[in-house]
Amino acid sequence: MVSVSHPTHSWDIIQDVFYRKEQVYELTWQIPGLEDYRVAAAKSGGPIALLRDETKMVLLGRHNVGKPKIMVYSSSGIQIASLSWDLSPPVMIGWTPEEQLLVMAEDGTYRIYDLSAASAGISTRGGDPVAQSLIAGEYRQYTLGSEVADVGVISGQVHDEGFVVLTGSLAFVHVKGWKGGRAAALCATAKGPFHHIRPSPAGRFLALTTASSSLWVVSSDFSQSIADTDILTLEGNHDASMPNEVEWVGDQAIALKWDDGRLFVMGPQGEGLSYLYSPAPVLVGEIDGLRIISTETCEFIQKVAEPTLAVFRPGSTHKAAVLLEALENFEQGSPRANEGIRSIKPDLASAVDICIEAAGLEPDPVWQKKLLRAAMLGRSFLDLYNPTDLVNMAQSLKILNAVRHYEMSSYLHLRPEPVLKHWACAKIAAATMNSGAGGAREDEELRRIIVRKYETEGGKGAGGYAEIARRAWQLGRNKLATKLLDHERRPAEQVPLLLSMKEDRLALVKAVDSGDPDLVFHVLQHLRATNAPGDFFSMVDDGSTKLAPAAKLLQVYGKEGDKELLRDFYYQDDRWLDGALLSIEEAGETEHAQERLASWQHAVKDLGQDKERTFEHKMAEESLRLLTLQEQMERELEHKYAFSGLTLNETMSHLLRIGLGKRAEKIRSDWRVPDQRWWWIKLKALTANRDWEGLEAFAKSKKSPIGYEPFVKHLLSVNEPSRAAIFIGKCDVKNRVDLYIKCNEWVKAASECKDRGDRARLEHLKANAPTTLIQREIDDIIKSAPVKSGGGFFG
Repeated sequence: MVSVSHPTHSWDIIQDVFYRKEQVYELTWQIPGLEDYRVAAAKSGGPIALLRDETKMVLLGRHNVGKPKIMVYSSSGIQIASLSWDLSPPVMIGWTPEEQLLVMAEDGTYRIYDLSAASAGISTRGGDPVAQSLIAGEYRQYTLGSEVADVGVISGQVHDEGFVVLTGSLAFVHVKGWKGGRAAALCATAKGPFHHIRPSPAGRFLALTTASSSLWVVSSDFSQSIADTDILTLEGNHDASMPNEVEWVGDQAIALKWDDGRLFVMGPQGEGLSYLYSPAPVLVGEIDGLRIISTETCEFIQKVAEPTLAVFRPGSTHKAAVLLEALENFEQGSPRANEGIRSIKPDLASAVDICIEAAGLEPDPVWQKKLLRAAMLGRSFLDLYNPTDLVNMAQSLKILNAVRHYEMSSYLHLRPEPVLKHWACAKIAAATMNSGAGGAREDEELRRIIVRKYETEGGKGAGGYAEIARRAWQLGRNKLATKLLDHERRPAEQVPLLLSMKEDRLALVKAVDSGDPDLVFHVLQHLRATNAPGDFFSMVDDGSTKLAPAAKLLQVYGKEGDKELLRDFYYQDDRWLDGALLSIEEAGETEHAQERLASWQHAVKDLGQDKERTFEHKMAEESLRLLTLQEQMERELEHKYAFSGLTLNETMSHLLRIGLGKRAEKIRSDWRVPDQRWWWIKLKALTANRDWEGLEAFAKSKKSPIGYEPFVKHLLSVNEPSRAAIFIGKCDVKNRVDLYIKCNEWVKAASECKDRGDRARLEHLKANAPTTLIQREIDDIIKSAPVKSGGGFFG
């Protein structure tokens, strides 16, 4: 059995505080020394970027000649990207919190590289890690402005919310965020000068190397001095030199590194631990410790956590240490295991929790398992204990150990979509690197593999194809991207990418299929802005049933807010009637005479283009002619009267009512208005004006083409029965009696019956007379009438 070293084997002590240094990776890169490079490592064990430092002299032949290249490696030394640099010499390199690489040239121009796909290009082959280097070039480029470009940039530092640079004028400039924010000058501090300024991970303290060769630890607001140590007299600093790099080890200690490979981890009182590397390593401060990257290894120094101390500290009598000892006795079959458990029975649940927590802090799987077994042993003696933390920790450690050794696992309860998307993007990137844009057969094979994996691992409803398709498109595989988008279930993700890919018609079809009018409208707006009008309208209204809803939505939008767009649409499609109706609608909405005339002229012109609309065209011409006449009369009458919008009948009636009969007569003649219509119009106009003399003269002017009953009935409708009765004598004989009755002229009705010799009708009138006086008058008429038997209308 292979012996395993005890966890305390890597422990060291600084003033009663234990620290441990563990090897995380044995690096696989072939780099003889890091001193020739600018090195930037992302936080939390992220990737490492190396860029040749052009300011340093090196032996001829040690590095390749040509344009600088930025090499990106994983934390284990596997190359994952190679970036070409074609700007002026770089002076700063660093990582954003999202692991995007920022590189700045000396003129203040900087690029932010997105390496998400490149970092996905690590796979396994036969169980061994293989670097699939991706020549990446996707970046966003910004500049600090002309003022900074004039003086240049000396150096800079990236932090979580932006970066700070020192310009050639010895001024500090700060940029917030990663989207090309405005460069703002920082106020100079009265403190200093300082060779190094390093804030602690929590931002509470600053570590400063001063001009007097001391290490000054002070609160971040400079209000409280924590320590001031003379660096020249530190243990191991035999040449009394200053370090070239300073970093925090968590919030408890500070690491100093010299060019010759010396490393000193110092505590608050100046005591510390010394290490020696050859050649000198690079220090990367982390929130919980310090990463040391050398040419061969990646190591990590950190303060020993409290749960680990409780279990493993030499001579510890902590309940968790007793529980671990009980496990060892139990595995050896010793009865002392039971005694140990009983001795900590009141605190057994707490001991179990600490063992679980300590397992999560141990890097060695052997000790992880041992601590978890101790927790399981303690749990078996508890009646009520929730095992969730224990199970979760076991699963987490299993997956983390597997990932560390380049294996895949699914023990963590994570959604499969993010993993599948990452895998699919890496698959496409690797295939593109090996074969370029590929062909139709390879695209189909990639699509089949990705979809099958999604359906197998993620289920039928798994999404995220749009993001994979976007990556394929970015890598120049448009056909593959289109194929993948066919599997995307969310149109809101599918359509915008199709628009970006210039697949305009397909984007419109997908938007229509979604049934979302807002999405269809978004596509229409985009197509209108990016296409010529003719191409836009031809695409929307291509005659297919698929795009018919889009054409209808375009018309609805045009009617509500963009009539010119709708007019152009109708014109493009030779829809002359629709265009004419739109012009007529606009004419009715405007209050300006010239605009009304112009709209009607458009309508006449459009209808003239349609050979099947000759009747409508003629009617439109007549309407335009009438509107022109009305506008002319309004001008001639100094706009005292309004005629626009009236029909021909209403126009003549209005002229008659305002005393302009000659104009009305002329319109009648010009427009060949039939006599019957003219008599009706004039009858109503004279009645409305209560021009009774004019009405009687008009009735006597010639024989009425409409008869005289309309005179009677119209006068009755305006409650003028006495004046209506005047015209009854010219009406048809058989209707006179009834008309007189309607005019309440009972006696005249009786006289009419007498003249006709209709005694029966006389008797009927007498019986139905409204008053006794009228009955007596009718009775007198009856007595004076000659007696006839039968005959008449009631004989």
